[in-house]
Amino acid sequence: MDGTAAETVRQLQANLDIVWTCLAAFLVFFMQAGFAMVESGFTRAKNTVNILMKNLMDFSIGSIAFFILGFGLMFGASNGLFGTGGFALAGADWSGGEWDFTFLLFQTVFAGTAATIVSGAMAERTRFKSYLVYSVFICAFIYPVFGSWAWGSLGDGGGWLENLGFVDFAGSTVVHSVGGWLALAGALLLGPRIGKYGPDGRARAIPGHNMALAALGVFILWFGWFGFNPGSTNIGDGAIGRIALTTNLAAAAGALTAMAASWIFSRKPDASMALNGALAGLVAITAPCASVSGAGAMAIGAVAGVLVVASVLFIDRVLKVDDPVGAVSVHGVCGAWGTLAVGLFALDGGLFYGGGLHQLAVQRLGAATAFAWAFGLGLALFFVIARTIGLRAARREELQGLDVGEHGMEAYGGFQIFTTS
Repeated sequence: MDGTAAETVRQLQANLDIVWTCLAAFLVFFMQAGFAMVESGFTRAKNTVNILMKNLMDFSIGSIAFFILGFGLMFGASNGLFGTGGFALAGADWSGGEWDFTFLLFQTVFAGTAATIVSGAMAERTRFKSYLVYSVFICAFIYPVFGSWAWGSLGDGGGWLENLGFVDFAGSTVVHSVGGWLALAGALLLGPRIGKYGPDGRARAIPGHNMALAALGVFILWFGWFGFNPGSTNIGDGAIGRIALTTNLAAAAGALTAMAASWIFSRKPDASMALNGALAGLVAITAPCASVSGAGAMAIGAVAGVLVVASVLFIDRVLKVDDPVGAVSVHGVCGAWGTLAVGLFALDGGLFYGGGLHQLAVQRLGAATAFAWAFGLGLALFFVIARTIGLRAARREELQGLDVGEHGMEAYGGFQIFTTS
């Protein structure tokens, strides 16, 4: 192949990489709609506008905060303040190449996902302005700093976790566990919704108002995950199909085992548990999706489906932490499981394939570090917010619904389909 032909092939591949990564970013962006539908469906009608506004604003705020500060902290050569290379503060010289803009967009939608996980666990009793404040800190600092430890070499940096051999291909820990542990910190400091626990301390069910919306949200998220995981190749090549397949198998296995587990525990095939089981499988396969076989993917998803049911019940009934949508279990717990699963099921280095305990030990260190970082900073952040501008909505607003109290409108105007309890 002469030089001209080789350059043409190189340019075609570069353009293909950009097109595929942009398409994947668009799919991940559409996951915001999925989160909005899941959270709305699993909560009460009187808080629907509030849920929708939070999902709109956390992505909007996150995009700006990540552009101004987060991207530089995550991928800068020195983890500097304002951006990497040409990606400086808005209005500065844009000297980056075409791929740089594509990479920034792709990483921005990941940052938005980490931020939006938190809203579900803190739904129905959080002040809106407080949510806006902590969304800035998550996308500008908490998420990017941990991300630099695990993914820094994707840009101009290099992180200590990845230097140890930590593997998190698309973000079971970097995105999902970080978001899940932040959600746990917020839900702990916020306290349960009014009426969630009776005088005897027993948990009471507070059903969501629309399972159809919740199911739609899960299907949108499942669809978006075909951008989340395969898109993390950042390369338009044959690996895309294999990663999409492992992603799909894990989700399907998670839905099946969650349904079975709920059937055993509650004697009914619980739809909400099955839906969360699919999400649990997706979260769990996000780290190992590029390094496991189809059988391994099914095993990882199957364990995640059982784990999410057990975790939801444990957090609700034993820890007595009120998580209306199961965000901590789906993203925090199953994200940690998926990260550990790399050390067990990876075809190259996994314990079950003769690789010994080294990879598992590194994965455990990464998962533990994510918990300490996100949960610790989350507690500090939410404590400061609670003591300054306030974290929890007033009792009257919570009973009436945050739609009216915070936003002055109803999601279903003219349809009195909700109560004030």
